[in-house]
Amino acid sequence: MHDHDLNHHHIDDADECTEALRTALAANGITLPSLGLELPAYAGSYRLSLIALGNCNTATARKLTAALRKAATQ
Repeated sequence: MHDHDLNHHHIDDADECTEALRTALAANGITLPSLGLELPAYAGSYRLSLIALGNCNTATARKLTAALRKAATQ
């Protein structure tokens, strides 16, 4: 596989993961408007597959905290 093919695979995988996370968050009533791929990470020599969670307000942070706490006790 060429470097270009590997990079494309990483982007596809990260995009799939991002959409799965977006769906799981939505199922808990949570939206992170800035959720997306961290594209500058692909430009570096390591070509990292990073997902930018972005910023959120305190209400969203509380919802996320509650969902994670609930999941941790199950």
